[in-house]
Amino acid sequence: MKNLRKMLLCTGLALALYACGSGGDGESSGEKQTTRTQKDVAKEEVPAMAEQESVAEEAAPAPPEPHGTPAPNTESYQKIEENPFVAAQQQPVSTFSIDVDNAAYSNIRRYLQQQNQLPPADAVRIEEMVNYFSYNYPNPSGPHPFSITTEVAQCPWNPQHQLVHIGLQGKKLNYSDLKPSNLVFLVDASGSMQDANKLPLLKKSLALLLDQLSQQDRIAIVAYAGAAGLVLPSTPASQKSNILSALNQLEAGGSTAGGEGIELAYRIARENFIKGGNNRVILATDGDFNVGASSAEELVALIEQKRKEGVYLTLCGFGMGNYKDGQMEALSNAGNGNYFYIDDIREARKVFVTEMRANLFTIAKDVKIQVAFNPQLVKAYRLIGYENRRLNNEDFEDDTKDAGELGAGHSVTALYEIIPGNSPSNQVVSRQQGSTPAERISLNAETLLGVRLRYKPIGSEQSVLLSADVKNKNQDFAVSSLDFRFSAAVAGFGLLLRNSAYKGQLRYEDVIKMGKTALGKDPDGYRAEFIRLVETAKLLK
Repeated sequence: MKNLRKMLLCTGLALALYACGSGGDGESSGEKQTTRTQKDVAKEEVPAMAEQESVAEEAAPAPPEPHGTPAPNTESYQKIEENPFVAAQQQPVSTFSIDVDNAAYSNIRRYLQQQNQLPPADAVRIEEMVNYFSYNYPNPSGPHPFSITTEVAQCPWNPQHQLVHIGLQGKKLNYSDLKPSNLVFLVDASGSMQDANKLPLLKKSLALLLDQLSQQDRIAIVAYAGAAGLVLPSTPASQKSNILSALNQLEAGGSTAGGEGIELAYRIARENFIKGGNNRVILATDGDFNVGASSAEELVALIEQKRKEGVYLTLCGFGMGNYKDGQMEALSNAGNGNYFYIDDIREARKVFVTEMRANLFTIAKDVKIQVAFNPQLVKAYRLIGYENRRLNNEDFEDDTKDAGELGAGHSVTALYEIIPGNSPSNQVVSRQQGSTPAERISLNAETLLGVRLRYKPIGSEQSVLLSADVKNKNQDFAVSSLDFRFSAAVAGFGLLLRNSAYKGQLRYEDVIKMGKTALGKDPDGYRAEFIRLVETAKLLK
């Protein structure tokens, strides 16, 4: 009670002092004031105040979130409709573009490690999870820039089915004789990039890349926020201090004029084009474009036009909360490019240091895979992942049809789940008639499936054909190769995260067991980290 009386007394004194001083500020400062009653003042001020309040109600932004209330999550992901099982008798051929992106895996890791929650189902692109890891495929020795590895074994989540593993290994470059690079950093410096895991992390990431470049390489920096601008003209990479100074001066602010920035970055790349070199725009953003050409359709059309100029595209996503993964994925697919999500500085090191040459130096373009299944041995098949990379069968021989690019030393892995012809499986199968390729793959009675690849050598617009047959030799999952078992574990993890209709009886415990038996040589600890992510997901489910 004593404290309450004190509070009331203080409040009364404060109100009294305010009442005494409210009309006397002018007199206290030596200025003469015309004496008016409070009623006179009220009559004059109320209409004006009412008008100001009306304008304020129309123009004022929404009130800030209460303290402790997180901002609304506006992250967006492209809807994924999983590939169904297809009857081999009606549609024996499957065609798709390779995908070397791995952004989905590091984004999933961000959800599990940093946010302690399971990712949205549509954030889970299984092919990008599988392709995050390197595999022990043989280095190509022939005239082609990559080798093909195949393996078949029992499917771990459905013993009545089989799993087909197809691996490509890109040829490694002679690092002492690399072609010079003409790189343009296109940096999103808009207001949405101010968080620590956005522009500040972006700067540190690009600084790591700078350390990997040689004196013959060149760097330019374009920033966009409201209006795009050239921050640093094309500069020899040897001038590291000047480049870092320009990079570190960037500050987040303004809205995101993505279209203008892309236009300017490609123009700078073309003005400094190195014939026979590595010409590339590296776009670093959260994907939240909102000024100028900003819709997915507009930006994709712009990127498709620019890719004809011989300039490749690398997209690096940053941040959370307003991240636009669907937009980033669409731009990557359109721009002869690759797409990564940088969730921490270790991932930046992986992208820009450990795997820099594989990510930035392209050795084959428009790489397409076509698989023909023998209907006498295969009842049905399902491509796991690659939903937004599927092609019509006639696209395989159409050299005008764009497809994915393969980097130096890069590996690409694809998995099919198949139902053998003699399997008692009661899996529902789509019997829709498929298009027939112009040139059929002829298979003999002992061949389970045939794999064909088409790719364009760098500098050529005419594709080259490469093929391999897979014999009908099944094996138990337990005796399959380390790479087979690990890729199956990663794919199974994706099925669980998506709560896929095709996950069978698979449990997180099964994925952990599979992964632990297939760690192999793991110098950077990526496979061991995968096990920890599965264990985390198991706790969060």
